[in-house]
Amino acid sequence: MTLTTLIPLPVVLPLLGAGLALFMAGRVRVQNAISVVTLAAVLAINVALLVGVDTEGTQVMAVGNWELPFGIALVVDRLSALMLVVSSIVTLAVLVYAIGQEMGDHARETPVSVFNPAYLILCAGVFNAFLAGDLFNLYVGFEMLLAASYVLLTLGATAERIRAGATYIVVSLVSSLVFLAAIGLIFAATGTVNIAQLSARLDALPPDIQLILHIALLIGFGIKAAVFPLAFWLPDSYPTAPAPVTAVFAGLLTKVGIYAIIRTETVLFFASSLRVPLLVVALATMIFGILGAIAQSEIKRMLSFTLISHIGYMLFGVAMGTVDGLTAAMVYTVHHIVVQTALFLAVGLVEQRTGTTSIRRLGSLVFLAPVISLLFFVPALNLAGIPPFSGFIGKIALFQAGVHTSDWLIYVLIGGGALTSLLTLYVIGKAWNFAFWREAAEAEEPTEALVAESAERKEALQAGRTWRTGLKVPWLMMVPTVGMVLVSVAITVFANPLWGYAARAAENMRGPNTYITHVLEHEGDTKG
Repeated sequence: MTLTTLIPLPVVLPLLGAGLALFMAGRVRVQNAISVVTLAAVLAINVALLVGVDTEGTQVMAVGNWELPFGIALVVDRLSALMLVVSSIVTLAVLVYAIGQEMGDHARETPVSVFNPAYLILCAGVFNAFLAGDLFNLYVGFEMLLAASYVLLTLGATAERIRAGATYIVVSLVSSLVFLAAIGLIFAATGTVNIAQLSARLDALPPDIQLILHIALLIGFGIKAAVFPLAFWLPDSYPTAPAPVTAVFAGLLTKVGIYAIIRTETVLFFASSLRVPLLVVALATMIFGILGAIAQSEIKRMLSFTLISHIGYMLFGVAMGTVDGLTAAMVYTVHHIVVQTALFLAVGLVEQRTGTTSIRRLGSLVFLAPVISLLFFVPALNLAGIPPFSGFIGKIALFQAGVHTSDWLIYVLIGGGALTSLLTLYVIGKAWNFAFWREAAEAEEPTEALVAESAERKEALQAGRTWRTGLKVPWLMMVPTVGMVLVSVAITVFANPLWGYAARAAENMRGPNTYITHVLEHEGDTKG
């Protein structure tokens, strides 16, 4: 089996698994087994693609063996392979977590007969977006995401989730319509939607036409990436979903938008950069996102706003348009996918343990649930950029790349990034102090269960008795959370190999020629 034959499998296997899981509706264990085996197989395939692409160069498959650029191209280069592997790890971990939360037909809010097929379709959409070699196939990936994510967001059909889902679907449809209109305009102007072929043809268009098409694509992708001022929908949509759904949404879906922006800026419109507007948007995304987080008292909403603010760091690296900037943006994207997922999984454990994630009602968790507290604390420090974690490494790399450009606007971005990092630390410290460290009885609206449990613990310790809580979190929820926290630590430990890989990917993206050559000539290159 050649490396090229593996390329469609990350999309095909989840779709086949979704169909089989739907056929097995009502048989919870069988559905779960199908989903886990499918995503484990996809992870193995994606790792093989990453290793193969790094050694053999960019791989291209023409679906149906149609001659390119007329057929559908699936393209795996170092960037897409890296995103495939990270997204596979996240989707598999979240699936196991969801199984641990007992997403079965007997569960109160989350029927597994719907969850498993929808989740696998979501995964197929994510993988398809990373593999797409033409704009219309990228659009198809986005639409798969949209359909599946609406189902997942409204699981249980509670009034709150339906309202959030309605907002999400309207905003996503607007984004899709903008993207589809842009594709139509691009095809009318160039006669193709193949990304490699478009690079040359778009460059031949009049500057004003290029600008219109460029802005249309960035608006469509910017909504999906949740950049300012197009991120208003996210804090109201994500926190209402079940914990595993929120985790995969927060970790992955906005990064699909960032990935599309990277392709737009490095392949499609490399010669007609909107560098200054992107830098301004990156700064606004950082600042307004973190200011929104400061105002929150609910941990899920707090993290949703920090998610928005840290999208600004990735956009900063892309907008710089340098090899160092792109390298730092890729490293930071990988870091953020893993850390944000780990944090939302940990917050899901808090909610499972206490029934709430409001810092107004929480307290004493560091004593009552020390393992959960640790699982929150480590990725929280990482998100805040505390040395020596990967968040610190990624931010320093972005700042160093910016310093080398000698541009006053980028210096302003560096200052804004440093301020955002300090405010992120404040937000994390606030959540830790109120929800974990202070006494439960000191909370503004303390839960009776936590107050009683804290009092019981104090009484037992004063009497010299061993205290053990009777409340347990399912171990199948704990294991993937521990795994994601360990992956976040591994990114720090193995930062140098990750940086080297990202640097090789960024070097290939210095200009669109490498991408164009591989796709249109449809061959690998050991130096690619």
